[in-house]
Amino acid sequence: MTHEVPLPPRTGLPTSEQRLHAALRYAGTDAAAPPGAVSRAPHRAMITGLAALALHCFSAAPSLLDLERIDVLVPELDDSAHPGPRAPSPAACAYTSAHLVRTRILPEPEEITGLPVAPAPRALADAVAGLTDAEDVRRLLVEAVRGGHCDPQPVVRELTRARLLGLPHVADAVDSLLAEGRALTEGCLYAMVFTHGLPDPCWNVELRVPGGPPVGAVDAYWPDHGVALEIDARTPRAGAEAAWDAYARKRETLEQLGVTVVHVTEAKLRDALAQQATVVRTALMTSGEREPAAYLNVLPR
Repeated sequence: MTHEVPLPPRTGLPTSEQRLHAALRYAGTDAAAPPGAVSRAPHRAMITGLAALALHCFSAAPSLLDLERIDVLVPELDDSAHPGPRAPSPAACAYTSAHLVRTRILPEPEEITGLPVAPAPRALADAVAGLTDAEDVRRLLVEAVRGGHCDPQPVVRELTRARLLGLPHVADAVDSLLAEGRALTEGCLYAMVFTHGLPDPCWNVELRVPGGPPVGAVDAYWPDHGVALEIDARTPRAGAEAAWDAYARKRETLEQLGVTVVHVTEAKLRDALAQQATVVRTALMTSGEREPAAYLNVLPR
């Protein structure tokens, strides 16, 4: 639920800092109360949407001075007690407006330049909710991962919560987001192998029992050691439960064939590369202590 509230008129053009502070001041009062009503205690509020992305240094976001409005995330109110915002005055309309975005659960804000700012995944969802151009949405989502602002999963989670994944232009952009995240994660995996002196695996292969059905695809496989590695890049989209069931079945089948499966996540590869390399090295070094894995055909994926 959103409400739009005018910012106070000023002499001359306001600076970006003045606009942000003015938007937060309006959100911190009972802006939804009718004229003459007694204001409640200040609400918690934070900058969100495109303004927040600008503060997070997204190059694909407009500059703060170019934005027609400042989105502010505030707690959801009881509409029966707060009928709606007062009408903006003609003088106030000459300046940008504060756009109040109501939410039941506020995320923990980040502090940027002394201001409370929504985390990048939530700011992205609030920004995407107001965009209709597919390329604008795609640029923002791809930059979120490429620029190191956040992982794909929390972005998809916020878009799902906002019920935006059903929009075709958003769904297409999410595919680009996931592809970008996948490419960066594979780069981390290559770096882990080469910088930590691990043996070269077979990359991105499908494993198959000779004369039988395919077992499944893995991101890396060391056939001499019977060790497979798979990146968990699952996202909370439609069909995620079925994807997890398929993954669990594949892992169970591989382990029954004597293959040790190392499961890593994008976050662990990014934040704890040396630790993940140690996990893989341990699996490779202890392979001689286990029963040899069944012979499997290794095919390019």
